[in-house]
Amino acid sequence: MAEEEAEPSGERIHVFWDDGMLKHDTGRGVFDTGMDPGFLDVLEKHPENEDRLRNMVSILRRGPISPFISWHAGRPAAISELLNFHTPEYINELEEANKAGGKALCCGTFLNPGSWDAALLAAGTTISAMKYILDGHGKIAYALVRPPGHHAQPTRADGYCFLNNAGLAVRLALSTGFSKVAVVDIDVHHGNGTAEGFYRSNKVLTISLHMNHGSWGPSHTQSGSIDELGEGEGFGYNLNIPLPNGTGDRGYEYTMNELVVPAVSKFRPNVIVLVVGLDSSAFDPNGRQCLTMDGYREIGRIVRSLSETHCDGRLLAVQEGGYHVTYAAYCLHAMLEGVLNVQRPLLSDPIAYYPEDESFTVEVIDAMKKHYKKTISFMKDP
Repeated sequence: MAEEEAEPSGERIHVFWDDGMLKHDTGRGVFDTGMDPGFLDVLEKHPENEDRLRNMVSILRRGPISPFISWHAGRPAAISELLNFHTPEYINELEEANKAGGKALCCGTFLNPGSWDAALLAAGTTISAMKYILDGHGKIAYALVRPPGHHAQPTRADGYCFLNNAGLAVRLALSTGFSKVAVVDIDVHHGNGTAEGFYRSNKVLTISLHMNHGSWGPSHTQSGSIDELGEGEGFGYNLNIPLPNGTGDRGYEYTMNELVVPAVSKFRPNVIVLVVGLDSSAFDPNGRQCLTMDGYREIGRIVRSLSETHCDGRLLAVQEGGYHVTYAAYCLHAMLEGVLNVQRPLLSDPIAYYPEDESFTVEVIDAMKKHYKKTISFMKDP
């Protein structure tokens, strides 16, 4: 494809990355438990391993989208920056665990030697990506980071996450004169940590599209249900969209257009944070949502359009889940193609084919629309 067809606006995506994030070693075991039962010859890597990010980096460096990517160095966060989202007691717990040589903080979430340095890099790199936008150097930035962050709550680790990278970026935006930030989380799991951090704020609209999985234990007490709407001034500014398993490309497109676009349009944010979970794909070991490259491409296109309409194009994407080492990288490429508004796909889908129950998803989303229009004041029709 010719360059003028791929990037009609001339916009580039500014990717922030640091190789030090590969040093977070999550170990091996039965799936994400770290357990060796003694009767298996082959123990797999933890799903959140360095290989997934290696492929994401390489596809952006050498794939068809590479001419439209600008690379920027990451940096570790300062402890003072972490306190904008997390409590001092929790940060002290993480530091002590690091000094002690590591600790299992909750099920599947291991802080091992090298993990704390990687977590600081992920947080600082995301903050730097947001600052790049806020300072007017570029409109679209992508924090390519691990460990992920959207499950990390102000006071605890959860779901492979230690520090809430997206939440820290939102705090920076709010502290530098931006009055409203919208967070759109497409990870297959409920973005409970980010929601918890802004649950009482009317300055942040948090929207989470996720598999209908409910609470998964002491570290993730939130259910991700449609009734978790926020509290106090924040009531109505937390929208959970639990989707049926197998929702697929057309179901996600319908959800974005019927729920996400109206909510963001009425909120009118100054900047959008897209929390990028590639574990909603058709082949992810952690998800069941059947998105393909086409679906991610359309999501990228819709969110880019929202940013152009309401935020003067300001859009920060933050990497979260995505555990199929090959297909996650392909889906990332497709999503960024959508953000760039390419006219035709730059990269074809190598494996995707699946059936989807579109009619069932439409019924679920239409029911959620009625619920939110009834219960949330700013969502009500004039």
